[in-house]
Amino acid sequence: MENIVEVLVFAMVAFVSFLLWRVLYSCWVLPIRAYRKLVVNGFSGPPPSFPLGNIVDMKKTKKKTESCLSSSSPLTVSNDIHSSVFPYFAQWQKDHGKVFMYWLGTEPFVYIADPEFLKKISAGVMGKSWGKPNVFKNDRKPMFGDGLVMVEGDDWVRHRHVITPAFSPSNLKAMSSMMVDTTRSMLDRWTDLINNGKPEIEIEREIVSTAGEIIAKTSFGMNYANGRMVFKKLRAMQETLFKSNRYVGVPFGKYMCLGQNLEAEKLGKEIDALLLSIIIDRKRSMAENGGCQEQQNLLGVLLAENHVDGSKGKKLSTRELVDECKTFFFGGHETTALAITWSLLLLAMHPMWQHELREEIKQVIGDGEIDATMVARLKKMGWVMNEVLRLYPTAPNVQRQVRGDIRVDQDSIIPDGTNIWIDVVAMHHDREFWGEDVNEFKPERFKDDLHGGCQNKMGYLPFGFGGRMCVGRNLSAMEYKIVLSMILTRFSFSLSPNYTHLPSVMLSLRPMQGLPLIMKPL
Repeated sequence: MENIVEVLVFAMVAFVSFLLWRVLYSCWVLPIRAYRKLVVNGFSGPPPSFPLGNIVDMKKTKKKTESCLSSSSPLTVSNDIHSSVFPYFAQWQKDHGKVFMYWLGTEPFVYIADPEFLKKISAGVMGKSWGKPNVFKNDRKPMFGDGLVMVEGDDWVRHRHVITPAFSPSNLKAMSSMMVDTTRSMLDRWTDLINNGKPEIEIEREIVSTAGEIIAKTSFGMNYANGRMVFKKLRAMQETLFKSNRYVGVPFGKYMCLGQNLEAEKLGKEIDALLLSIIIDRKRSMAENGGCQEQQNLLGVLLAENHVDGSKGKKLSTRELVDECKTFFFGGHETTALAITWSLLLLAMHPMWQHELREEIKQVIGDGEIDATMVARLKKMGWVMNEVLRLYPTAPNVQRQVRGDIRVDQDSIIPDGTNIWIDVVAMHHDREFWGEDVNEFKPERFKDDLHGGCQNKMGYLPFGFGGRMCVGRNLSAMEYKIVLSMILTRFSFSLSPNYTHLPSVMLSLRPMQGLPLIMKPL
Protein backbone atom coordinates (compact mmCIF):
# COMPACT_ATOMS: atom_id res chain seq x y z
CA MET A 1 0.00 0.00 0.00
CA GLU A 2 2.84 2.36 0.94
CA ASN A 3 4.49 1.64 -2.40
CA ILE A 4 1.31 2.66 -4.24
CA VAL A 5 1.12 5.93 -2.27
CA GLU A 6 4.78 6.66 -3.00
CA VAL A 7 4.25 6.00 -6.70
CA LEU A 8 1.20 8.29 -6.77
CA VAL A 9 3.05 11.05 -4.92
CA PHE A 10 6.04 10.69 -7.26
CA ALA A 11 3.75 10.79 -10.31
CA MET A 12 1.98 13.90 -9.02
CA VAL A 13 5.28 15.66 -8.26
CA ALA A 14 6.58 14.72 -11.71
CA PHE A 15 3.39 16.00 -13.38
CA VAL A 16 3.47 19.29 -11.46
CA SER A 17 7.18 19.68 -12.24
CA PHE A 18 6.47 19.06 -15.92
CA LEU A 19 3.72 21.71 -15.95
CA LEU A 20 5.99 24.21 -14.19
CA TRP A 21 8.74 23.49 -16.71
CA ARG A 22 6.34 24.00 -19.62
CA VAL A 23 5.20 27.32 -18.16
CA LEU A 24 8.80 28.40 -17.50
CA TYR A 25 9.87 27.31 -20.97
CA SER A 26 7.07 29.13 -22.82
CA CYS A 27 7.01 32.26 -20.62
CA TRP A 28 10.73 32.69 -19.95
CA VAL A 29 13.06 30.52 -22.05
CA LEU A 30 11.41 31.04 -25.45
CA PRO A 31 11.05 34.86 -25.03
CA ILE A 32 14.71 35.12 -23.97
CA ARG A 33 15.74 33.14 -27.05
CA ALA A 34 13.64 35.41 -29.30
CA TYR A 35 15.08 38.50 -27.57
CA ARG A 36 18.68 37.35 -28.08
CA LYS A 37 18.07 36.56 -31.75
CA LEU A 38 16.66 40.04 -32.34
CA VAL A 39 19.48 41.77 -30.42
CA VAL A 40 22.11 39.84 -32.40
CA ASN A 41 20.46 41.12 -35.58
CA GLY A 42 20.66 44.74 -34.46
CA PHE A 43 17.19 45.35 -32.97
CA SER A 44 16.76 47.29 -29.74
CA GLY A 45 14.05 49.29 -28.02
CA PRO A 46 12.50 50.27 -24.69
CA PRO A 47 13.57 47.83 -21.93
CA PRO A 48 10.81 45.38 -20.91
CA SER A 49 9.84 44.23 -17.41
CA PHE A 50 8.86 40.59 -16.82
CA PRO A 51 6.07 39.52 -17.16
CA LEU A 52 4.27 42.63 -18.50
CA GLY A 53 6.85 43.71 -21.06
CA ASN A 54 6.20 47.38 -21.96
CA ILE A 55 2.45 47.29 -21.22
CA VAL A 56 2.72 49.37 -18.02
CA ASP A 57 4.60 52.16 -19.84
CA MET A 58 2.08 52.03 -22.70
CA LYS A 59 -0.89 52.36 -20.34
CA LYS A 60 0.72 55.23 -18.40
CA THR A 61 1.58 57.16 -21.56
CA LYS A 62 -1.90 56.60 -23.01
CA LYS A 63 -3.62 57.74 -19.80
CA LYS A 64 -1.47 60.88 -19.61
CA THR A 65 -2.21 61.73 -23.25
CA GLU A 66 -5.97 61.20 -22.84
CA SER A 67 -5.93 63.47 -19.79
CA CYS A 68 -4.24 66.24 -21.79
CA LEU A 69 -6.64 65.83 -24.72
CA SER A 70 -9.74 65.91 -22.51
CA SER A 71 -8.67 69.28 -21.09
CA SER A 72 -8.12 70.85 -24.53
CA SER A 73 -10.69 72.99 -26.36
CA PRO A 74 -13.56 70.81 -27.72
CA LEU A 75 -13.40 72.43 -31.17
CA THR A 76 -9.64 72.03 -31.56
CA VAL A 77 -9.39 69.75 -34.59
CA SER A 78 -5.96 68.69 -35.80
CA ASN A 79 -5.19 66.02 -38.38
CA ASP A 80 -1.82 65.42 -36.71
CA ILE A 81 -3.13 62.40 -34.80
CA HIS A 82 -0.23 59.97 -34.38
CA SER A 83 0.91 61.27 -31.00
CA SER A 84 -2.64 61.04 -29.63
CA VAL A 85 -3.62 57.69 -31.17
CA PHE A 86 -0.31 55.87 -30.45
CA PRO A 87 1.47 58.18 -27.95
CA TYR A 88 3.85 55.46 -26.72
CA PHE A 89 5.02 54.67 -30.26
CA ALA A 90 5.45 58.37 -31.01
CA GLN A 91 7.64 58.70 -27.90
CA TRP A 92 9.68 55.56 -28.61
CA GLN A 93 10.24 56.69 -32.20
CA LYS A 94 12.08 59.75 -30.84
CA ASP A 95 14.35 57.51 -28.78
CA HIS A 96 14.78 54.45 -31.02
CA GLY A 97 13.94 55.47 -34.60
CA LYS A 98 11.31 54.07 -36.96
CA VAL A 99 12.22 50.41 -36.44
CA PHE A 100 12.62 48.98 -32.95
CA MET A 101 11.66 46.14 -30.64
CA TYR A 102 9.00 46.32 -27.92
CA TRP A 103 7.12 43.79 -25.80
CA LEU A 104 3.49 42.90 -25.15
CA GLY A 105 3.89 40.76 -22.05
CA THR A 106 6.38 38.04 -23.00
CA GLU A 107 5.75 38.52 -26.73
CA PRO A 108 8.45 40.55 -28.57
CA PHE A 109 7.34 42.66 -31.55
CA VAL A 110 9.36 44.44 -34.22
CA TYR A 111 7.75 47.84 -34.71
CA ILE A 112 7.97 49.27 -38.24
CA ALA A 113 7.15 52.81 -39.37
CA ASP A 114 9.75 52.95 -42.15
CA PRO A 115 8.33 52.27 -45.65
CA GLU A 116 11.76 51.46 -47.08
CA PHE A 117 12.42 48.85 -44.38
CA LEU A 118 8.95 47.38 -44.97
CA LYS A 119 9.64 47.23 -48.71
CA LYS A 120 12.88 45.31 -48.07
CA ILE A 121 11.36 42.66 -45.84
CA SER A 122 8.18 42.15 -47.89
CA ALA A 123 9.83 41.85 -51.33
CA GLY A 124 9.28 38.33 -52.61
CA VAL A 125 7.15 37.19 -49.64
CA MET A 126 3.90 35.66 -50.90
CA GLY A 127 0.60 36.36 -49.16
CA LYS A 128 0.34 32.83 -47.80
CA SER A 129 3.85 33.10 -46.32
CA TRP A 130 2.85 35.84 -43.87
CA GLY A 131 1.38 34.60 -40.62
CA LYS A 132 -0.67 36.35 -37.95
CA PRO A 133 0.77 36.75 -34.42
CA ASN A 134 -0.47 33.80 -32.37
CA VAL A 135 -1.13 36.09 -29.43
CA PHE A 136 -3.70 38.04 -31.49
CA LYS A 137 -5.18 34.94 -33.14
CA ASN A 138 -5.95 33.49 -29.71
CA ASP A 139 -7.15 36.78 -28.24
CA ARG A 140 -9.48 37.62 -31.14
CA LYS A 141 -10.80 34.14 -31.84
CA PRO A 142 -14.34 34.94 -30.56
CA MET A 143 -14.59 37.76 -33.12
CA PHE A 144 -12.85 36.34 -36.20
CA GLY A 145 -12.38 32.62 -35.55
CA ASP A 146 -10.45 31.15 -38.47
CA GLY A 147 -11.72 33.63 -41.03
CA LEU A 148 -9.66 35.05 -43.89
CA VAL A 149 -7.93 37.74 -41.80
CA MET A 150 -6.54 35.11 -39.40
CA VAL A 151 -5.77 31.98 -41.47
CA GLU A 152 -2.44 31.52 -43.20
CA GLY A 153 -0.50 29.25 -45.54
CA ASP A 154 -2.47 26.89 -47.76
CA ASP A 155 -5.63 27.49 -45.70
CA TRP A 156 -5.41 31.18 -46.60
CA VAL A 157 -5.06 30.26 -50.31
CA ARG A 158 -8.11 27.98 -50.08
CA HIS A 159 -10.26 30.60 -48.30
CA ARG A 160 -9.20 33.32 -50.73
CA HIS A 161 -9.99 31.06 -53.71
CA VAL A 162 -13.55 30.49 -52.50
CA ILE A 163 -14.20 34.09 -51.40
CA THR A 164 -12.78 36.14 -54.30
CA PRO A 165 -15.67 35.43 -56.78
CA ALA A 166 -18.10 37.06 -54.32
CA PHE A 167 -16.57 40.44 -55.19
CA SER A 168 -16.82 40.16 -58.97
CA PRO A 169 -18.13 43.26 -60.83
CA SER A 170 -21.46 41.55 -61.58
CA ASN A 171 -22.05 40.67 -57.93
CA LEU A 172 -21.09 44.17 -56.78
CA LYS A 173 -23.50 45.70 -59.27
CA ALA A 174 -26.31 43.49 -57.95
CA MET A 175 -25.66 44.78 -54.41
CA SER A 176 -25.82 48.48 -55.30
CA SER A 177 -29.63 48.81 -55.41
CA MET A 178 -29.95 47.46 -51.86
CA MET A 179 -27.31 49.96 -50.71
CA VAL A 180 -29.31 52.80 -52.28
CA ASP A 181 -32.60 51.73 -50.66
CA THR A 182 -31.08 51.33 -47.18
CA THR A 183 -29.25 54.68 -47.40
CA ARG A 184 -32.41 56.41 -48.59
CA SER A 185 -34.24 55.21 -45.46
CA MET A 186 -31.50 56.71 -43.28
CA LEU A 187 -31.66 60.06 -45.09
CA ASP A 188 -35.46 60.15 -44.82
CA ARG A 189 -35.07 59.66 -41.08
CA TRP A 190 -32.63 62.59 -40.97
CA THR A 191 -35.12 64.77 -42.84
CA ASP A 192 -37.82 63.95 -40.27
CA LEU A 193 -35.46 64.87 -37.41
CA ILE A 194 -34.58 68.20 -39.04
CA ASN A 195 -38.25 69.00 -39.71
CA ASN A 196 -38.92 68.36 -36.02
CA GLY A 197 -36.32 70.95 -35.01
CA LYS A 198 -33.39 68.56 -34.45
CA PRO A 199 -30.74 69.50 -37.05
CA GLU A 200 -27.85 68.09 -34.97
CA ILE A 201 -27.39 64.44 -35.86
CA GLU A 202 -24.96 61.92 -34.37
CA ILE A 203 -23.43 60.87 -37.66
CA GLU A 204 -21.07 58.11 -36.56
CA ARG A 205 -23.81 56.10 -34.86
CA GLU A 206 -26.16 56.56 -37.84
CA ILE A 207 -23.58 55.62 -40.47
CA VAL A 208 -22.26 52.57 -38.59
CA SER A 209 -25.80 51.30 -37.99
CA THR A 210 -26.80 51.78 -41.63
CA ALA A 211 -23.59 50.12 -42.86
CA GLY A 212 -24.40 47.15 -40.63
CA GLU A 213 -27.86 46.94 -42.20
CA ILE A 214 -26.34 47.19 -45.70
CA ILE A 215 -23.84 44.36 -45.10
CA ALA A 216 -26.57 42.19 -43.53
CA LYS A 217 -28.78 42.55 -46.61
CA THR A 218 -26.23 42.63 -49.42
CA SER A 219 -23.81 40.02 -48.12
CA PHE A 220 -25.95 37.59 -46.17
CA GLY A 221 -29.57 38.17 -47.16
CA MET A 222 -30.50 38.67 -43.49
CA ASN A 223 -33.74 40.23 -42.40
CA TYR A 224 -33.63 43.43 -40.36
CA ALA A 225 -34.06 41.70 -36.96
CA ASN A 226 -31.26 39.16 -37.47
CA GLY A 227 -28.93 41.79 -38.92
CA ARG A 228 -29.50 44.11 -35.95
CA MET A 229 -28.89 41.26 -33.51
CA VAL A 230 -25.56 40.27 -35.08
CA PHE A 231 -24.53 43.94 -35.29
CA LYS A 232 -25.32 44.60 -31.61
CA LYS A 233 -23.50 41.49 -30.41
CA LEU A 234 -20.43 42.20 -32.56
CA ARG A 235 -20.29 45.76 -31.25
CA ALA A 236 -20.61 44.53 -27.66
CA MET A 237 -17.79 42.03 -28.28
CA GLN A 238 -15.62 44.74 -29.82
CA GLU A 239 -16.04 46.94 -26.76
CA THR A 240 -15.37 43.99 -24.45
CA LEU A 241 -12.16 43.01 -26.26
CA PHE A 242 -10.70 46.38 -27.20
CA LYS A 243 -12.08 49.10 -24.94
CA SER A 244 -10.91 47.58 -21.67
CA ASN A 245 -7.52 47.39 -19.98
CA ARG A 246 -6.68 43.75 -20.66
CA TYR A 247 -3.24 42.14 -20.61
CA VAL A 248 -2.72 40.66 -24.06
CA GLY A 249 0.56 38.74 -24.30
CA VAL A 250 0.99 38.39 -20.53
CA PRO A 251 1.21 34.78 -19.28
CA PHE A 252 -2.24 33.78 -18.00
CA GLY A 253 -3.39 37.30 -18.85
CA LYS A 254 -6.84 36.00 -19.87
CA TYR A 255 -7.44 35.05 -16.25
CA MET A 256 -6.56 38.58 -15.07
CA CYS A 257 -9.64 39.85 -16.95
CA LEU A 258 -11.66 36.66 -16.73
CA GLY A 259 -15.10 38.30 -16.80
CA GLN A 260 -14.39 40.21 -20.01
CA ASN A 261 -12.93 37.18 -21.79
CA LEU A 262 -15.82 34.95 -20.76
CA GLU A 263 -18.29 37.59 -21.97
CA ALA A 264 -16.49 37.78 -25.33
CA GLU A 265 -16.62 33.97 -25.69
CA LYS A 266 -20.32 33.97 -24.80
CA LEU A 267 -21.09 36.65 -27.41
CA GLY A 268 -19.00 34.77 -29.97
CA LYS A 269 -20.99 31.57 -29.44
CA GLU A 270 -24.31 33.44 -29.70
CA ILE A 271 -23.24 35.04 -33.00
CA ASP A 272 -22.00 31.67 -34.26
CA ALA A 273 -25.35 30.04 -33.47
CA LEU A 274 -27.30 32.74 -35.32
CA LEU A 275 -25.04 32.64 -38.38
CA LEU A 276 -25.08 28.84 -38.38
CA SER A 277 -28.89 28.80 -38.49
CA ILE A 278 -28.83 31.20 -41.48
CA ILE A 279 -26.26 29.03 -43.29
CA ILE A 280 -28.27 25.85 -42.65
CA ASP A 281 -31.46 27.49 -43.94
CA ARG A 282 -29.66 28.67 -47.07
CA LYS A 283 -28.13 25.23 -47.68
CA ARG A 284 -31.57 23.64 -47.31
CA SER A 285 -33.01 26.12 -49.79
CA MET A 286 -30.24 25.39 -52.28
CA ALA A 287 -30.78 21.63 -51.89
CA GLU A 288 -34.48 22.03 -52.60
CA ASN A 289 -33.59 23.94 -55.79
CA GLY A 290 -31.12 21.33 -56.95
CA GLY A 291 -28.07 23.29 -55.79
CA CYS A 292 -29.11 26.45 -57.62
CA GLN A 293 -29.76 29.76 -55.96
CA GLU A 294 -29.53 33.37 -56.93
CA GLN A 295 -26.02 34.49 -56.06
CA GLN A 296 -26.96 38.00 -55.10
CA ASN A 297 -24.93 38.10 -51.88
CA LEU A 298 -21.68 36.93 -50.33
CA LEU A 299 -23.19 33.94 -48.54
CA GLY A 300 -24.94 32.71 -51.69
CA VAL A 301 -21.69 32.90 -53.64
CA LEU A 302 -19.70 31.15 -50.89
CA LEU A 303 -22.18 28.29 -50.78
CA ALA A 304 -22.31 28.10 -54.59
CA GLU A 305 -18.49 27.98 -54.78
CA ASN A 306 -18.51 25.18 -52.20
CA HIS A 307 -21.10 23.34 -54.27
CA VAL A 308 -19.34 23.73 -57.61
CA ASP A 309 -15.75 23.49 -56.43
CA GLY A 310 -16.28 21.33 -53.37
CA SER A 311 -13.38 18.98 -53.95
CA LYS A 312 -11.40 17.98 -50.93
CA GLY A 313 -8.84 20.62 -50.07
CA LYS A 314 -10.86 23.53 -51.46
CA LYS A 315 -14.25 23.26 -49.81
CA LEU A 316 -14.93 25.37 -46.70
CA SER A 317 -16.38 23.52 -43.72
CA THR A 318 -19.53 24.83 -42.05
CA ARG A 319 -17.36 26.09 -39.18
CA GLU A 320 -15.18 28.01 -41.64
CA LEU A 321 -18.25 29.46 -43.36
CA VAL A 322 -19.48 30.76 -39.99
CA ASP A 323 -16.08 32.36 -39.33
CA GLU A 324 -16.00 33.99 -42.77
CA CYS A 325 -19.50 35.39 -42.28
CA LYS A 326 -18.48 36.80 -38.91
CA THR A 327 -15.27 38.26 -40.31
CA PHE A 328 -16.96 39.94 -43.27
CA PHE A 329 -19.92 41.18 -41.27
CA PHE A 330 -17.55 43.07 -38.97
CA GLY A 331 -14.98 44.12 -41.57
CA GLY A 332 -17.60 44.87 -44.21
CA HIS A 333 -19.50 47.44 -42.19
CA GLU A 334 -16.96 48.85 -39.72
CA THR A 335 -14.19 50.05 -42.02
CA THR A 336 -16.49 51.53 -44.69
CA ALA A 337 -18.71 53.25 -42.13
CA LEU A 338 -15.73 54.86 -40.42
CA ALA A 339 -14.23 56.00 -43.74
CA ILE A 340 -17.54 57.76 -44.49
CA THR A 341 -17.66 59.21 -40.96
CA TRP A 342 -14.15 60.69 -41.17
CA SER A 343 -14.97 62.00 -44.66
CA LEU A 344 -18.00 63.87 -43.34
CA LEU A 345 -15.85 65.42 -40.61
CA LEU A 346 -13.29 66.68 -43.12
CA LEU A 347 -15.92 67.83 -45.61
CA ALA A 348 -17.71 69.70 -42.80
CA MET A 349 -14.44 71.53 -42.16
CA HIS A 350 -13.84 72.13 -45.88
CA PRO A 351 -17.18 73.18 -47.46
CA MET A 352 -15.39 73.99 -50.72
CA TRP A 353 -14.91 70.25 -51.22
CA GLN A 354 -18.59 69.63 -50.51
CA HIS A 355 -19.31 71.94 -53.43
CA GLU A 356 -16.67 70.27 -55.66
CA LEU A 357 -18.19 66.84 -55.05
CA ARG A 358 -21.77 68.00 -55.61
CA GLU A 359 -20.77 69.47 -58.95
CA GLU A 360 -19.11 66.20 -59.93
CA ILE A 361 -22.20 64.22 -58.88
CA LYS A 362 -24.38 66.50 -61.06
CA GLN A 363 -22.11 66.02 -64.05
CA VAL A 364 -21.70 62.24 -63.72
CA ILE A 365 -25.05 61.11 -62.30
CA GLY A 366 -27.41 64.04 -62.83
CA ASP A 367 -30.96 63.20 -61.79
CA GLY A 368 -30.60 59.51 -62.62
CA GLU A 369 -30.53 56.55 -60.26
CA ILE A 370 -27.19 55.91 -58.59
CA ASP A 371 -25.57 52.58 -59.48
CA ALA A 372 -22.19 50.88 -59.37
CA THR A 373 -21.21 51.91 -62.91
CA MET A 374 -21.94 55.59 -62.32
CA VAL A 375 -20.16 55.95 -58.97
CA ALA A 376 -17.04 54.35 -60.43
CA ARG A 377 -16.70 57.51 -62.57
CA LEU A 378 -16.63 59.86 -59.55
CA LYS A 379 -12.90 60.63 -59.75
CA LYS A 380 -12.77 63.53 -57.29
CA MET A 381 -14.69 61.51 -54.74
CA GLY A 382 -12.01 58.86 -55.16
CA TRP A 383 -9.37 61.47 -54.34
CA VAL A 384 -11.30 62.45 -51.22
CA MET A 385 -11.61 58.83 -50.10
CA ASN A 386 -7.88 58.25 -50.57
CA GLU A 387 -6.97 61.40 -48.65
CA VAL A 388 -9.35 60.55 -45.81
CA LEU A 389 -7.84 57.06 -45.54
CA ARG A 390 -4.40 58.66 -45.44
CA LEU A 391 -5.23 61.08 -42.63
CA TYR A 392 -7.57 58.73 -40.74
CA PRO A 393 -6.76 55.13 -41.78
CA THR A 394 -9.63 53.01 -40.51
CA ALA A 395 -7.16 50.10 -40.21
CA PRO A 396 -4.50 52.00 -38.23
CA ASN A 397 -1.99 49.15 -38.04
CA VAL A 398 -1.10 45.86 -39.70
CA GLN A 399 0.19 42.82 -37.82
CA ARG A 400 2.18 39.97 -39.27
CA GLN A 401 4.24 37.02 -38.05
CA VAL A 402 7.30 35.92 -40.01
CA ARG A 403 7.20 32.40 -41.48
CA GLY A 404 10.83 31.59 -42.21
CA ASP A 405 13.83 33.90 -41.71
CA ILE A 406 13.68 37.13 -43.73
CA ARG A 407 16.97 38.69 -44.72
CA VAL A 408 17.05 42.47 -44.29
CA ASP A 409 20.63 42.99 -45.48
CA GLN A 410 23.99 41.21 -45.32
CA ASP A 411 24.32 41.68 -41.57
CA SER A 412 20.82 41.05 -40.25
CA ILE A 413 17.72 38.90 -40.56
CA ILE A 414 14.28 38.92 -38.99
CA PRO A 415 14.09 35.44 -37.40
CA ASP A 416 11.33 32.93 -38.11
CA GLY A 417 8.34 33.44 -35.80
CA THR A 418 8.98 37.15 -35.14
CA ASN A 419 5.88 39.29 -34.55
CA ILE A 420 5.67 42.48 -36.62
CA TRP A 421 3.59 45.60 -35.92
CA ILE A 422 3.32 48.05 -38.84
CA ASP A 423 2.24 51.55 -37.79
CA VAL A 424 0.10 52.77 -40.68
CA VAL A 425 -0.86 56.04 -38.93
CA ALA A 426 2.81 56.96 -38.47
CA MET A 427 3.71 56.30 -42.12
CA HIS A 428 0.66 58.21 -43.40
CA HIS A 429 1.74 61.26 -41.36
CA ASP A 430 5.49 61.17 -42.02
CA ARG A 431 6.84 64.50 -43.29
CA GLU A 432 9.90 62.79 -44.75
CA PHE A 433 7.73 61.00 -47.32
CA TRP A 434 4.72 63.35 -47.72
CA GLY A 435 6.20 66.83 -47.31
CA GLU A 436 5.48 69.73 -44.99
CA ASP A 437 1.75 69.72 -45.79
CA VAL A 438 1.42 66.13 -44.55
CA ASN A 439 -1.31 66.97 -42.00
CA GLU A 440 -3.39 69.10 -44.35
CA PHE A 441 -6.52 67.83 -46.12
CA LYS A 442 -5.55 68.00 -49.81
CA PRO A 443 -7.43 65.44 -51.95
CA GLU A 444 -5.83 66.86 -55.07
CA ARG A 445 -2.56 65.16 -54.11
CA PHE A 446 -4.17 61.97 -55.49
CA LYS A 447 -5.18 63.53 -58.82
CA ASP A 448 -2.40 62.00 -60.87
CA ASP A 449 -0.86 59.57 -58.39
CA LEU A 450 -2.46 56.54 -56.76
CA HIS A 451 -0.04 56.97 -53.86
CA GLY A 452 -0.68 60.68 -53.39
CA GLY A 453 2.85 61.76 -54.16
CA CYS A 454 4.35 59.71 -51.32
CA GLN A 455 8.06 59.25 -51.99
CA ASN A 456 7.80 55.55 -51.14
CA LYS A 457 4.83 53.49 -52.34
CA MET A 458 4.90 51.40 -49.16
CA GLY A 459 4.21 54.59 -47.21
CA TYR A 460 0.51 54.47 -48.17
CA LEU A 461 -1.35 51.36 -46.99
CA PRO A 462 -5.09 52.07 -46.73
CA PHE A 463 -6.00 48.42 -47.47
CA GLY A 464 -2.90 46.57 -46.31
CA PHE A 465 -0.15 45.38 -48.66
CA GLY A 466 1.02 42.48 -50.79
CA GLY A 467 -1.00 39.35 -51.37
CA ARG A 468 -2.98 39.85 -48.15
CA MET A 469 -4.43 43.18 -49.29
CA CYS A 470 -8.13 43.57 -48.35
CA VAL A 471 -10.24 41.36 -50.65
CA GLY A 472 -13.33 43.54 -50.19
CA ARG A 473 -11.79 46.89 -51.08
CA ASN A 474 -13.87 47.29 -54.29
CA LEU A 475 -17.09 46.64 -52.36
CA SER A 476 -16.01 49.16 -49.74
CA ALA A 477 -15.21 51.82 -52.37
CA MET A 478 -18.57 51.30 -54.09
CA GLU A 479 -20.54 51.57 -50.84
CA TYR A 480 -18.51 54.63 -49.81
CA LYS A 481 -19.32 56.47 -53.04
CA ILE A 482 -23.00 55.51 -53.06
CA VAL A 483 -23.65 56.59 -49.46
CA LEU A 484 -21.58 59.78 -49.68
CA SER A 485 -23.16 60.78 -53.02
CA MET A 486 -26.67 60.41 -51.59
CA ILE A 487 -25.79 62.44 -48.48
CA LEU A 488 -24.19 65.26 -50.50
CA THR A 489 -27.14 65.35 -52.89
CA ARG A 490 -29.65 65.95 -50.11
CA PHE A 491 -27.75 67.84 -47.37
CA SER A 492 -25.07 70.38 -46.61
CA PHE A 493 -23.45 70.10 -43.19
CA SER A 494 -21.14 71.78 -40.71
CA LEU A 495 -19.37 70.75 -37.53
CA SER A 496 -21.41 70.91 -34.33
CA PRO A 497 -19.94 72.95 -31.45
CA ASN A 498 -20.53 69.82 -29.34
CA TYR A 499 -17.94 67.81 -31.27
CA THR A 500 -14.81 66.73 -29.38
CA HIS A 501 -11.93 65.54 -31.52
CA LEU A 502 -10.72 62.30 -29.93
CA PRO A 503 -9.59 59.81 -32.60
CA SER A 504 -8.98 56.53 -30.82
CA VAL A 505 -8.29 52.90 -31.67
CA MET A 506 -10.84 50.23 -30.80
CA LEU A 507 -9.42 47.78 -33.34
CA SER A 508 -10.46 50.37 -35.98
CA LEU A 509 -9.77 54.11 -35.84
CA ARG A 510 -12.94 55.89 -34.73
CA PRO A 511 -14.08 59.22 -33.18
CA MET A 512 -14.36 58.07 -29.58
CA GLN A 513 -17.02 60.62 -28.67
CA GLY A 514 -18.94 60.36 -31.92
CA LEU A 515 -19.43 62.92 -34.69
CA PRO A 516 -22.33 65.37 -34.22
CA LEU A 517 -22.96 67.46 -37.34
CA ILE A 518 -25.46 70.23 -38.11
CA MET A 519 -27.37 69.02 -41.16
CA LYS A 520 -29.23 71.32 -43.55
CA PRO A 521 -31.50 70.05 -46.37
CA LEU A 522 -30.67 71.33 -49.84
